[in-house]
Amino acid sequence: MNSRSTRQTVLIIFGTRPEAIKMFPVVHALRADPRFAVKVCISAQHRGMLDQVMEIAGIAADFDLDLMRPDQTLDGLTAALLTGLGQVMDAVSPDWVVVQGDTATAMAGALAAYYRKIRVAHVEAGLRSHNIYHPWPEEVNRKIIGAIAALHCAPTETSAAALRAENVAGEAIHVTGNTVIDALQWVTARIAAEPALAAGLGALEARFAGRRIIGVTSHRRENFGGGLEAIARAIRTIAERPDVALIFPVHPNPNVRRVMEAELAGLDNVALIEPLDYPHFARLLAMSEIMLTDSGGVQEEAPALGKPVLVMRETTERPEGVVAGTARLVGTDPARIVTEIFTLLDDKDAYAAMARAHNPFGDGQAAQRIMELIANAG
Repeated sequence: MNSRSTRQTVLIIFGTRPEAIKMFPVVHALRADPRFAVKVCISAQHRGMLDQVMEIAGIAADFDLDLMRPDQTLDGLTAALLTGLGQVMDAVSPDWVVVQGDTATAMAGALAAYYRKIRVAHVEAGLRSHNIYHPWPEEVNRKIIGAIAALHCAPTETSAAALRAENVAGEAIHVTGNTVIDALQWVTARIAAEPALAAGLGALEARFAGRRIIGVTSHRRENFGGGLEAIARAIRTIAERPDVALIFPVHPNPNVRRVMEAELAGLDNVALIEPLDYPHFARLLAMSEIMLTDSGGVQEEAPALGKPVLVMRETTERPEGVVAGTARLVGTDPARIVTEIFTLLDDKDAYAAMARAHNPFGDGQAAQRIMELIANAG
């Protein structure tokens, strides 16, 4: 333990919007406990979208590496992360480094901590698709973290079993639930108390009154090119139905925007909008009948609100949702996507079977469990 204090010094590292959503409950839990001195370092692997979450969660970074660059390569980003995060660790001398998920920021943070023999706690540990190119590069990132971490906070028993299959010591693995449910419950309560936080979708609600809303997100690297073009064609076909409307917050990556704007701009019942802050995204989940996504987090968030999820990927590292019936893999074939959407729209029993399925991802207490695990690890 750090000799400068009887408290444990914990350095929490993240850099993207999804990481910030899943880590702010952990920051809140640790900062509320007098056993910890907490420092937050952000890489700003995402900039604007990350800042939005930080603001709503009331978190200020102690260190901001500000590494976002246009079209930077993965190896260039990783090199900058490794050296930048290493310098922060040298300045802080933490007892623990906490990382989340599978980003380049998380992987480089774990590796920099390993080089300094600092213990790593991995939030959302054990997710596996068993294909190193789907999702890419996240599958290898999280396997690297899994080889380094001293504390593995698995969101589900399935994730814990994946770690045990890789010969991770059983006493280092703990099923905590997923902090995304903590975050969603927190922000939903905030919106109920302060409706103005998510009032920005009011114009779209009015525009699409009487139509059945489908929420869309798509940004996976492995879908760049042909996959995104196929997804755009599927959305265009779905939009031919007069009873639906699709709301699509378009990722700022130009590889995504070029494709979606070329195919979908100008359609009366497709709203291509700027990325949403967290309260507004939670509101979109609540407004939508179905979520169509290639994202990981949406597979966890939407079922918490009873919304079926169609996953436009060939594999998922979150098989619990598929097993439970809250999510279905549909790939990127336009005909398959359209068929699956129309089935949910037209078959009440099929829709109810997904909407009412048990959400396997947690009860909203994951951050508290993680906090206690770190405290009790000494």
